[in-house]
Amino acid sequence: MLVLVGYIIVLLSVFGGYGLMGGHFGALYQPFELMIIGGAAIGAFVVGNNAKTIRATIKGLPNVFRGSKHDKALYMELMALLYVLLAKGRKDGMLALESDIDDPANSPVFTQYPMILSDARVIEFLTDYLRLIVSGNMDPFEIESLIDHEIETYEHEAEVPAHSLSRVGDALPALGIVAAVMGVVHALGSADLPPSEMGALIAHAMVGTFLGILLAYGFVSPLASLIQQQVNESIKLYQCIKVTLLANLNGYAPQLAVEFGRKVLYSTERPSFTELDEHVRQVKNR
Repeated sequence: MLVLVGYIIVLLSVFGGYGLMGGHFGALYQPFELMIIGGAAIGAFVVGNNAKTIRATIKGLPNVFRGSKHDKALYMELMALLYVLLAKGRKDGMLALESDIDDPANSPVFTQYPMILSDARVIEFLTDYLRLIVSGNMDPFEIESLIDHEIETYEHEAEVPAHSLSRVGDALPALGIVAAVMGVVHALGSADLPPSEMGALIAHAMVGTFLGILLAYGFVSPLASLIQQQVNESIKLYQCIKVTLLANLNGYAPQLAVEFGRKVLYSTERPSFTELDEHVRQVKNR
């Protein structure tokens, strides 16, 4: 929703200011220059990216128009789930978690936390490392190294749409110049026209530069920046799981291990110590 609000503000500011200074909107209506810029940008995007990147970008675009799901409620649910799993493992032994790990969708533990259960990748990440811990054949340093590598891989994959859109945004001003130059060439090819008509043709040509810059810095580049921010937010889920599991492996009690995980969260979503403590107490009493 905020994306659409931002786009409306951009359009109102640019075209509203142009109208207030007495500009003629008819001169800005240049669909063929827009076709040149847009078509060239799409073509460059296709040439510069492989099929996996193109699919990932198209698939990821709808997500930017939705609000962020990484809020305090999600993190509270994650930390509650981690606490319940670790407390069960501490009380009954880590082998008691095998049935929950093997079938999270039907686990009485996981089904209490639908927001986490709905994210297949997070569930896979969590259950994979719980399975390694249950096996008892890896020390904390090996698991930490493995988790770091997996998070790095996930981050690299998740950043692909942001990087591809950013490159398109960087190219749009130059493509706008291409459209403008072609417009100028068209104008100079009509040098026998009266000065008033020549002036109109040159003005139309300059619209290409305007459109390229506006599309780049008003639309595409901010979208790439937003995707990058969403990736950074999603990484915090995995880092929270990592720190909590490692704290537990190093012998800390589940309640304290969850506190370690709380500390890695962004301050805007991080629950206070008291909030988390009260939430854990409520979970204990279920």
